Amino acid sequence: MFVSERMATDLITIGPDFTIAEAKNKMSKNSIRHLPVVDDEGVLIGIVTDRDMRDAMPSTLLKKTDYEETLAKIVNYPVSDIMTRDPITIYVYFTIQDALLVIQKKKVGALPVVDEEGYLKGLLSTRDLLSAFVNVMGIGEPGTLLSILVHDKPGQMKKIIDVIAKENISLGSVLTAKSWDGEKRAIFPYLFTNNVINVKKRLMDIDFELIDPMNWYLAQLSKKGD
Repeated sequence: MFVSERMATDLITIGPDFTIAEAKNKMSKNSIRHLPVVDDEGVLIGIVTDRDMRDAMPSTLLKKTDYEETLAKIVNYPVSDIMTRDPITIYVYFTIQDALLVIQKKKVGALPVVDEEGYLKGLLSTRDLLSAFVNVMGIGEPGTLLSILVHDKPGQMKKIIDVIAKENISLGSVLTAKSWDGEKRAIFPYLFTNNVINVKKRLMDIDFELIDPMNWYLAQLSKKGD
């Protein structure tokens, strides 16, 4: 799935000469946390986040009169004074997986999407990514998530899929995760049914270990903390 399929395109933007007050009003009025800053031709030159806005505000520890005087000056500064210049961007042909890796590595909440000339084409936020993965995984539909511990060797996934297919159950998605002990991994199939008794029995009959997904996750966090 490409970024262009999930990015927001009906964007609220602002120019670099607009005041901080105008930027703050746009963000508040439209309930947005990221405000791209573009030039007259639509080329991206920066971005203002809610964090930038908070950092620009005077300290609440100031006396009321000092706070108000300082705020009155700050809000009239141009937004270019607080924006992040040359923000991290991605291109429209990036995949959702590419975007997720960039967000994880750079620790940003949203990525402006541009073309080769730097023109702003969209914005992809962590919310958009979550929506995309809900769609890809099929977990928006009622069903059951199983957690199966298997030995880390070839052929295990096929055995699980074969069991599910014999029960004539539709499969929404399958995720895998390495276990911290290095010898096993967890497989998480999402099934479009709540009737999983027979599937579980068949899996246990061929020596697979089934555990509660949340218990598995909490156990791994505990091991990682050690």
